Formats: sequence, structure tokens, C-alpha cells
Amino acid sequence: MWRSRANLQSRPCLTLYYNALLPSATICFALSTVEKVAIKESTLERVHRARSVFVLTGAGVSAESGVPTFRGGGGATVWKGMPFEVISSAAMIERDLVAVWEWFDYRRELLRNLKPNPAHTTLARWGRKYERFTLATQNIDGLHAAAGSENVLELHGTIWKARCLRCDARKSLRREERADDSRRERPPLCEVCGEAMRPDVVLFGEMLSDKVLERAAEAAEGCDICFVIGTSGVVYPAAGLAEIAKGAGAFVIEINPERTALSDVCDETIQGRAGEILPQLRV
Repeated sequence: MWRSRANLQSRPCLTLYYNALLPSATICFALSTVEKVAIKESTLERVHRARSVFVLTGAGVSAESGVPTFRGGGGATVWKGMPFEVISSAAMIERDLVAVWEWFDYRRELLRNLKPNPAHTTLARWGRKYERFTLATQNIDGLHAAAGSENVLELHGTIWKARCLRCDARKSLRREERADDSRRERPPLCEVCGEAMRPDVVLFGEMLSDKVLERAAEAAEGCDICFVIGTSGVVYPAAGLAEIAKGAGAFVIEINPERTALSDVCDETIQGRAGEILPQLRV
């Protein structure tokens, strides 16, 4: 039975799969050559005719821009003696907010000079061409927005914003900004109420935003075609969006270098890199 919107968010994020940006993690660098991937003519025509499209992207899309991921990192996923799951956990907000900021400042520094790849730019173009288009991402790196995509549903938040612990006010963190020494002594303060702020990302043990998840589920339920791109399909509730689309009658296309936990849900799996495949699809 396909997952429904009603039971999509059933548990906190315990296996969060976003870009970890660890120095020793495996890196897939941006494509230097583009290889033609065999795509069925019927699929090309279906994509061309679609009126409503929903896209879910995961860490594999950003890996093609040089963003490291922690998946499969094993013991390397440790920062200053703390496992990745600890420093990126909800409990650390209360225990040591300064350390959390230091960790995410470090990650922003690694991201600062990375650029969107052809997958990001193609999806940005699709957003301007399709009658109805919704892009949801599990990534927190902001590369979709940097490529020109608008109204991206950032399921796990974004590393480029801070959120007030008291009033929920948001503040954008500009790419050219660098954390000063004061950040090592105290977290940034809210300009509205003066309370401390936290990174605006979903941490281990936290629930996704109901509002954002509901918008994504609604788009998945109403689409003609659902693309699942560069995601392992093991992280819920995000992975459940493909199941919602399938259950509502959408044609589900997976794009990934290898088969995943969602492959059996999909009507078609195109194996390869998103940056090579997406530009070949006629819109």
C-alpha cells in the first residue's frame, strides 16, 4: 500500500541524509565531460507533454558539484571528537549551541565557493517552463537557489539561514559573510527579540516542518510526473513523497547511478549522473 499524506510524517528525523561536508568523505567532482545516456523515446515524449511535475532531489545531485556526503563515511564522520550524529543533533542545541554554530560555520566555509552543476541549472530552467512545477530537496546547501530555482521546498532546511529560538524569526546568512571571533563565545542574537539563534536546519531527532512537508505532499499527489533524483530512498518522511505520487497515479522516474530502495516504486529507473541525464530531457 502506498504511503498517504496523512501518515507521511510519523517519526522524527533519525537517519537524516543531507550533505555532511566532512574533509575525509568521498567527493564526486563536477562533470568534465558529458556522456549520452540511453533514454526511451516514450519517456522523452512523456516528459515533454507533462503539465505538472514534482521533483525530489537528494545528496547525489550536490555531490556532482563537489559537495562531500557522509554516507558510508564510517569512523571518518567525526568532528573534533564528536560523531556527526551528535554535533548535528537536537540535544546539542541545549547542550552547546556555540559548538553547533562552529560546526555549521565550518560547513558553510566548505560550501562557499562551490557552484551549481548542470542538474541544478536544468531544474531551474524547468521551473520556468512547466505549467506547474515543484522542487523539493533533502539538501541544505542552497545550490538549487543559487542556480535560479524559486520557491524551493527545503525539507531539511538550509545552512544559509538562522532561526530564533524564541520567536522563530529568520535571518539570511550571506555567502560572503564569514563568522568572526565573537561566534566562538556566543551564538548570533535575534534582531527582533534578542534571543539566541540556531542554524535553520532539521537536526537529528527533530521533525520536519509540517507546513513544508504538506506543500511537498500536495504537489506530489497532484503531479503527472515525479522525478526522484540522487537520493538513496531510505530517509523518511522525504522518501514517502515518491510513494504518494505513485499512489496518486503519477509516472515516477528515478535518476541515480545505481538502484535504490525506491527503485521498485518507480516506473522507470535511468541509471547515471543527474548532470548528464537531465539536460537530455526535452521540456
